[in-house]
This record gives sequence, structure tokens and C-alpha cells, in this order.
Amino acid sequence: MAKKPYVDKEVCISCTLCVDMVPEVFRMDEDDLAEVYAPDGASEDKIQEAMDACPVSCIHWEE
Repeated sequence: MAKKPYVDKEVCISCTLCVDMVPEVFRMDEDDLAEVYAPDGASEDKIQEAMDACPVSCIHWEE
């Protein structure tokens, strides 16, 4: 089973970095917090880059 990313919205600071880096996977929700809307929209490597760049480390893998 492939890994799926998720955003811990209690930690998200609405910086939009993940949305800017991987708009195929991430978007801002109605509360202006990042969310995963298409977990298979990009490669795991590209998603990992957004995870590594997140200033508050709020993006994680669930298995």
C-alpha cells in the first residue's frame, strides 16, 4: 500500500509553501489551512520535498 500524506491542521500556520510547491496534492481549505485533496497527485519524492520544506513540519505520512 502506498504512503499517503496528511496535514496536521492544528500545527499548520497557513504559509502556503506546500500549495506553492505541489499544487497537484495540496490546497488551502475554507479555514485557510493546508489540506491534502489528491494524495496520488504527485510522486512521493515531490511530496517529501514539500514535507521537508514545511517550516512547522505539519505534513506527515500515514501508511
